[in-house]
Amino acid sequence: MTTDLESASRTVRRPALLAAAAGLVAAAAFFAAAELGALVLGGAGSPLVAVGSAVIDLAPRGAKDLMVALFGTGDKVALFVLMAVLVAAISACAGILERSRPPFGALVFAAGGVLSLLAVTTRSGGGTWDGAPSVLGVAAAIIVLRVLAARLRRWETAASVPTAATPPASASAERRAFLVWGVTAAAAAIVVGTASRLGTSAMQAATAARRAIRLPAAATTAPAVPSGASLDVAGITPYVTPNADFYRIDTALRVPSVDPADWRLRIHGAVDHEVVLTWDELLALPLEEHLATLSCVSNEVGGDLIGNALWLGYPIRQLLERAGPHAGADMVLSRSVDGFTAGTPLDVLRDDGTAALLAVGMNGEPLPPEHGFPVRMVVPGLFGYVSATKWVTELEVTRFADAQGYWTPRGWSERGPVKLESRIDTPRSGSTVRAGEPVAVAGVAWQPHTGVKAVQVRVGDGAWQEATLADSVSADTWRQWVYRWTPTKGSHRIQVRAVSADGEVQTSVERPPAPNGATGWHTVEVRAD
Repeated sequence: MTTDLESASRTVRRPALLAAAAGLVAAAAFFAAAELGALVLGGAGSPLVAVGSAVIDLAPRGAKDLMVALFGTGDKVALFVLMAVLVAAISACAGILERSRPPFGALVFAAGGVLSLLAVTTRSGGGTWDGAPSVLGVAAAIIVLRVLAARLRRWETAASVPTAATPPASASAERRAFLVWGVTAAAAAIVVGTASRLGTSAMQAATAARRAIRLPAAATTAPAVPSGASLDVAGITPYVTPNADFYRIDTALRVPSVDPADWRLRIHGAVDHEVVLTWDELLALPLEEHLATLSCVSNEVGGDLIGNALWLGYPIRQLLERAGPHAGADMVLSRSVDGFTAGTPLDVLRDDGTAALLAVGMNGEPLPPEHGFPVRMVVPGLFGYVSATKWVTELEVTRFADAQGYWTPRGWSERGPVKLESRIDTPRSGSTVRAGEPVAVAGVAWQPHTGVKAVQVRVGDGAWQEATLADSVSADTWRQWVYRWTPTKGSHRIQVRAVSADGEVQTSVERPPAPNGATGWHTVEVRAD
């Protein structure tokens, strides 16, 4: 029969693995304590979000492009996974180091705490106490790590010296003590961390406020969507994108929680009169509805980082007129509550023909939190990185020569007009169709603020054929199109190009999204059997 001592000795033969596990439990304790501290502070100072945001801010442009290209709207989830893997590896190494050479493992956590503290305290809009969660997390991690490492060493000693002073029962007791401490600390970290993340007071307040909002009726309503705007073709993108399907690309790892009662918009800079607008004052203004297609500059040719929605808001040009921009000013630097900035041409925002809105509603309901609740900017004709600031709190009238938006110093163009583009939604590339039977080749085309007047389709090296265009509400929205094609057996290459309302033909030159938007013809390969 195996004795207790033999069992304990056999288990402790993998001390490095157990020490690594202790490091992981200490890391869990760090994040649990830090998130609890952030909860007490109303959601401020979360090291997880601050460090992730710092990674986004410091990453080179190529890294951001790669993340979006690989993961699309899941880029933030992918970043969190990569961070978790890195933190886990470092924490495991710290646990091993603390077992063999204390207190160097604890110093690893201390160094991580310093980095976290720097990330938190240097974030835009940081408060005096925002560093407290990081300090609390480091203290919890070091305590847990040192206790578990000490318990592991005691177990090793008891199991490796079978004397009267350390009988088998002693080794077994030390083993139980290590496991009890480890499991208890891990369970407590999971419970506290999860509850803290779900219970952030600021998030709860914003969610409750959004549910209670009843948006006022628009003083100026958008034209009704004609029945001819939506083609009866399976697989084609809807004319109006549901909120749940609308793409989301931004720099916010945690969706900002803003209580409308606390929201303010400040218009300042090179203006005659500084203007401050509250939520109630904004809703009291004559709001307008406008259908507009927004797209991300990171969208690849044929990509899905684009959507069309009905927006409710107040014209930005009228707020700017109230402020009175100075002569010589040519840019408005908008700022989000999380510190993101975008530089938008002043003449575009003041243009009577551009429905640039300070938006509060999306498809008939208050803005979803991930799309900017309570207030965001919507500017047809410009890529989002220079115009579509979510959770907006400031409009600073300035000059391009004096200020830059978030993405400009990271290698993106100063101005970002949306390019003429088209996309094939169906059939999908790589799909198989029936030879001799009609196939609906269909998709969408867009150039917001200019409009699309024609779409042409080419199969193989054949001539360009005119597709049938659906109706649209305005030039600011995309248009559906369809081309009826009867394939012969074999493989076929299908290409599409659009013609804008002013006669421009979509270019065939292939360019990547950086620095100001992708170009080229969307191409799919299908086989007919």
